[in-house]
Amino acid sequence: MPPAANRIAPGRLVRELSRLIGPRHVLDVPAASEYNRDLSRRRGVEGRADAVALPGSPEEVRALLAWCYEHDVPLTPRGGGTGLTGGAAPVHGGVVCSLERLRRVRELEPELWRMLPEAGVPTREVQRLAREHGLFFAPDPGAAEQSQIGGNVATNAGGPHAVKYGVTGSWVAGLEVVLAPGELLDIGGWSAKDVSGYDLRSLLIGSEGTLGIITAVRLRLLPAPAVALPVVVFMDGRAEGCEAIARILGSGLRPSVLDFLEGEALTLLAPSYPGSTGVGDAVPAGARFALIVEVDGSREEVHVQRRELVAALEGLVVQVDEPPDAGALWRWRDGVNGVLTGVRGAKVSEDVVFPRERLGEGLERFEQIARAHGLRSCSFGHAGDGNVHATVLVDPSRVQELDAADAAGEELFRLVVELGGSIAGEHGVGWSKRGRLESQWPRRAVELHEQIKGAFDPKGLLNPGKKLARYPARSPLHKARKEGR
Repeated sequence: MPPAANRIAPGRLVRELSRLIGPRHVLDVPAASEYNRDLSRRRGVEGRADAVALPGSPEEVRALLAWCYEHDVPLTPRGGGTGLTGGAAPVHGGVVCSLERLRRVRELEPELWRMLPEAGVPTREVQRLAREHGLFFAPDPGAAEQSQIGGNVATNAGGPHAVKYGVTGSWVAGLEVVLAPGELLDIGGWSAKDVSGYDLRSLLIGSEGTLGIITAVRLRLLPAPAVALPVVVFMDGRAEGCEAIARILGSGLRPSVLDFLEGEALTLLAPSYPGSTGVGDAVPAGARFALIVEVDGSREEVHVQRRELVAALEGLVVQVDEPPDAGALWRWRDGVNGVLTGVRGAKVSEDVVFPRERLGEGLERFEQIARAHGLRSCSFGHAGDGNVHATVLVDPSRVQELDAADAAGEELFRLVVELGGSIAGEHGVGWSKRGRLESQWPRRAVELHEQIKGAFDPKGLLNPGKKLARYPARSPLHKARKEGR
């Protein structure tokens, strides 16, 4: 259960925190403040902070957590606010600790392939600095201009390149972190190998601010590939698309991206597709499944991989396209959420994972679930690792549709567990999926999770109500509508 918040009057709270980090960096938050929510506000997830603190150094973060722990005040860490599960929403009040001022890159050593940015450095800045020095930071979650590297680590964010290069945690050598009741320490380092103790670094990666507050990250980098070639493969339908995925992976190819769009998602995005023959006229009529396949390496390697890709898909493909502008292609792909939201005013999209060998079955059964509830559905995501954004389109003014979306979501999560998948692939658990760990993991495993939480945060003040909270997870969008918000 979450802690009972110590309801210190906001005015006093602001004064106390101002003494720690300066009055200019403590905000008395109105109900409508952006710090009360993240991008899951589209689903109605919103908290109400009593104050927002913007510490400017790891030592100030340490002092802030120490004060909150002494006074039993909940503390919600926040990065760029781009999360989609309510992980940064202060649902139990207290203090939001925004890390946006921690913007220094303390070390950048290109010859050693490594960088040490503070938690508030934007993801795009990490990517840019690496690229300018001939290096590569592959994790590319959405909203890279706004998302921050600390938040990426806290959620273990993924993205299209995870199929070859792994999620954010795969690039983390060590962390600087503030732990309860107020200690600043380094976990991990630059050593290439270290099996000397329990893997505390991996425990903190993906912990969503429930175990500690990340203030800096030791990142491993790689030399940048000389060439990256995206190829779009269109097919008639789901069966052909899933067979194509199996052939690509079974052939031994290691694409750097293997994304998919199917059904309504592809149909709705087709008019704006920037193909080799122009915008909107390159998607073949009747195509219901598309793969975005990127191969990278030297020019010779890319040429060979492209040839092997086409050979592996012989007999399945309606059309193979090589858009001349890779940037335009990715902007088109990244626009899927806005396009789908605009169809009926809102969408409910769940981030789930199916085992790759059961992807086709998972997609088919999700479509059946949505249809049984009278909802239009579509799916897209990262085919290479089975990560699906299973989506239904809804009118947010119609409570019955939100009820139907809730019911469809409940069935989807049961399906995911039945097929041996995961309830969260790259967006985290946060608030909107609280309580669902129990459906996926054995009881003893959940107990071990809770014991770990208790060891790191004995008072339960760090991001309370998230990750492990034992609550039913109704749709916050539905709750907001019911309450007239």
